[in-house]
Amino acid sequence: MSDAPVRPAEAGQPAAPHANSVVAVLALAGITVSLMQTLVIPIVPELPVYLHASASNAAWAVTATLLAAAVATPVAGRLGDMFGKRRMLLTSLLLLVAGSVVCALSDSLVPMIAGRSLQGLAAAVVPLGISIMRDELPPERLAGSTALMSASLGVGGALGLPAAAFIADHFDWHLLFWTSAALGVVTLALVLVLVPESSVRGGGRFDLVGSLGMAVGLVSLLLAVSKGADWGWASGTTLGLFALAVVVLPAWGVFELRTAQPLVDLRTTARRQVLFTNLASIAFGFSMFAMALVLPQLLQLPTQTGYGLGRSMLTAGLVMAPQGLVMMATAPLSAMITKSRGPKTTLMTGAVIVAAGYVVNIVLMSEVWHLILSSCVIGAGVGFAYGAMPALIMGAVPASETAAANSLNTLMRSIGTSVASAVAGVILSQMTISLGGHALPSENGFKVVMAIGAGAAVLAFLLASFLPRHRPAGAPAAPAAAEPSAETVA
Repeated sequence: MSDAPVRPAEAGQPAAPHANSVVAVLALAGITVSLMQTLVIPIVPELPVYLHASASNAAWAVTATLLAAAVATPVAGRLGDMFGKRRMLLTSLLLLVAGSVVCALSDSLVPMIAGRSLQGLAAAVVPLGISIMRDELPPERLAGSTALMSASLGVGGALGLPAAAFIADHFDWHLLFWTSAALGVVTLALVLVLVPESSVRGGGRFDLVGSLGMAVGLVSLLLAVSKGADWGWASGTTLGLFALAVVVLPAWGVFELRTAQPLVDLRTTARRQVLFTNLASIAFGFSMFAMALVLPQLLQLPTQTGYGLGRSMLTAGLVMAPQGLVMMATAPLSAMITKSRGPKTTLMTGAVIVAAGYVVNIVLMSEVWHLILSSCVIGAGVGFAYGAMPALIMGAVPASETAAANSLNTLMRSIGTSVASAVAGVILSQMTISLGGHALPSENGFKVVMAIGAGAAVLAFLLASFLPRHRPAGAPAAPAAAEPSAETVA
């Protein structure tokens, strides 16, 4: 890709004068989107009452966001590469604001699902932000800034949960969505004022057929995974969706390989560095979400179980909050290791730390501080890994494909979290105890989920070991060198 535009910093020009502002605004955008994804968690048990719907139907307020995000993320990344990453970032934030307003005005199921779907369409903000950083920042700033941007997902989720629980406990639940809308408006204004539009664009024609095929395949797969427990894993609906995904996704892949301007360049995706980074991302997504499923339940189960801690949702959110701060604190250290030893080492280090955190959790789970300790250890490992993944992806793709490649990597993590939710749900529903006539997850059930989370981290370590060994990289390789190096470096 020798005709790719050269970034100003690479041409010897001085760094952008407002680099710090660009990084701060993009990190805020990531936090805002992450807050949007978690703010509904405290009110999930009450949604059937609020929306005058059954529990299974009200759950679509969560499922709709997952499905919309899965489809929108790679599409927004490709459009960003074609027409401008800042433009797509602004579009994503507008959709977030619109969806938040629709939810804030909702008192029934259909508008709530519509609003949550619009919010899900904003999920590409983080990969778009990372791609803007590649275009606008000098090489020496890139590793630390992308690590911070990746950590913003954890920060938003960790801080958003206690804030959302507090609002839900003390105010009308609609205020959650008005808050999300207000944050979206502030972030949108800051992006307009402080974030420049990059001149690095790939151009070309949008692959409409490919986007439709990908949407059908992904929605079928994720819908079956996320709703299989409710519908029954052997039900005709679940099996039919899995079968549809098995048929559509390979056919989509064949089509993408044959089209001149595909939505996803599968040849680039098949490069060793991109392929194994994406596979490791699925394992990390699984491992990270396993903890998010286990710890709040342990904290809120009644003490009569012998292992539950009987705390409120607000307390559970406060216990999880330090994890996000640890993720942000480890971002500079992650960047330092990436610069000195390469992102492969950073990713493998993160995997070891996450696995160790789960071991701590299995051994120590009887006190609140035990769960804070284990969540912080796991958060540190995730911070290392999430900081390394963009560096690995950008080191193997040309600048004109940055947003699409980062968006696909984000999608891989989302698939991992969806599978984690399904697997943990099956385990915790099968390994139960009876208390007051109610079936509750058993202590051993939680330990099995944590052991699988540790195993997923070990799998990520093994997958990362297959990554090509590179020279220390504070910035991605130049686009012209990316294509051959991905195949030849061993």
